[in-house]
Amino acid sequence: MSDGKKLRAAVLVSGGGTNLQALIDSVRDGRVRNTEIICVISNNPGAYALKRAEKAGIPHETISPKDYPDREAFDSALTDRLISLKPGLIVLAGCLLKIPPALIAAFPNRIINIHPALIPAFSGKGYYGLRVHEAALKRGVRVSGATVHFVNDELDGGPIILQKAVSVLEDDTPEVLQRRIMEEAEWKILPQAVDLIAAGRVYVDENGRVRTDGAREVI
Repeated sequence: MSDGKKLRAAVLVSGGGTNLQALIDSVRDGRVRNTEIICVISNNPGAYALKRAEKAGIPHETISPKDYPDREAFDSALTDRLISLKPGLIVLAGCLLKIPPALIAAFPNRIINIHPALIPAFSGKGYYGLRVHEAALKRGVRVSGATVHFVNDELDGGPIILQKAVSVLEDDTPEVLQRRIMEEAEWKILPQAVDLIAAGRVYVDENGRVRTDGAREVI
């Protein structure tokens, strides 16, 4: 978004919405520049994230698989709705959905996700929420963290934009580690990634790696 227009960001959520709140706050206080959150969509009608959006005056809605006869119909509805919104960026902020291939194809290198580990560690199928931190503690790692990456057809396999490491302490529980990674990593690098994209400073090179030097056409 190097033409002076605001980046139109749609945010997908499933739960409490702490990463959404970090993004809302960062847009409000200017840490994320040149960006407008145009809609928050949840697959879970009970998600507290929807209340966060309401409080911030952001349009919000629920598109739930339970309201459709099958997954194909749900995937189609979600994809069609997002296409209709015309976002420049889709942000998965604690979204537990498997993103439909048609949606990924419609927004190549326009969908980003925050994952609570240092990809490729503790990522892929089955690694979400507390399960990530349980696995990290079971493995005995001394450092974990968070990753913001573009979304492609491989689960947690898209090009990495930003990562931030967080120390793992001997007396950590999964819940304690989860909170520390949120506070020290997730809530910082997700807004930072959106700000970089809004500034037109991010692109994916021919090798599938993210570059931020601005030397080529940006996304």
